[in-house]
Amino acid sequence: MKAKVHVTLKRGVLDPQGKAIAHALHTLGFEGVEDVRAGKVIELTLASTDEAAARKEVEAMCGKLLANTVIEDYAIELVA
Repeated sequence: MKAKVHVTLKRGVLDPQGKAIAHALHTLGFEGVEDVRAGKVIELTLASTDEAAARKEVEAMCGKLLANTVIEDYAIELVA
């Protein structure tokens, strides 16, 4: 089973990387961009074939390592 974890900064947390990307896009002529929030995607290949067990395992990974839950949100996408 594969899992994708999408990690983004929580709303209200300053995102200097997103601001830099927005500025660069405006410089390149993309004036319609109002805001950019940068994040990361982590792809995992899991041995588990049980969706509930895999989700629980990835939740634990996020809580312990993959996301700083004080300032980041995460979403898990499982693909069989």
